[in-house]
Amino acid sequence: MNYKIVGEPMPAVICELENGEAMICESGAMSWMSPNMQMETTGGGAGKVFGRMFSGENLFQNRYTARNGQGMIAFASSFPGSIRAYEITPSTPIVVQKRAFLASTAGVDLSVHFQKKIGAGFFGGEGFIMQKISGSGTAFIEIDGSAVEYTLEAGQQMLIDTGYLAMMDATVQLDIQQVKGVKNMLLGGESLFNTLVTGPGRIVLQTMPITSFASSIASLLPSKS
Repeated sequence: MNYKIVGEPMPAVICELENGEAMICESGAMSWMSPNMQMETTGGGAGKVFGRMFSGENLFQNRYTARNGQGMIAFASSFPGSIRAYEITPSTPIVVQKRAFLASTAGVDLSVHFQKKIGAGFFGGEGFIMQKISGSGTAFIEIDGSAVEYTLEAGQQMLIDTGYLAMMDATVQLDIQQVKGVKNMLLGGESLFNTLVTGPGRIVLQTMPITSFASSIASLLPSKS
């Protein structure tokens, strides 16, 4: 499979497949394709369907396979931002925010990833239920806005406003830290809790989370009388 990413800030990834090669994606993610791409809707087993239902994702995925020669298929981002490609191996899985998975080659597996710490569960927002991408192949991830990548050393930490964490290596630990000081909590204008990540591993931050963008737009709309 060969690919190219085009069109930021509304990007799409265009994949060129050899005969018999396949791509998987969430329902509705395909944007355009050659006529010889054959679609099959799959659930991946009852456990995976239940996990996607719990996380609020689509219950089924689509598999597109090139038949009778080379094929082409494109997947477009649903929000202004960027698309990143990650090579996945059994020893290098990654964890991404909900809705970040766009598409992948057929050897990649998508599952629900729960944070183990109770604090992250109750107060983590988007950080509580994330998606784990494992297996072998290439995965394409949607980033809201621009992507900023850091590599954390073992024990190195960073505090992140909830919603700005787009991707992390599975080796990175995530927890929630309360903003210190009553005055800061009440008057600071920030969230009451921040996301704390601890290395080792990569993290990718996004500059315009869709939830923050939606809140900004809502604040400008006239209120109903």
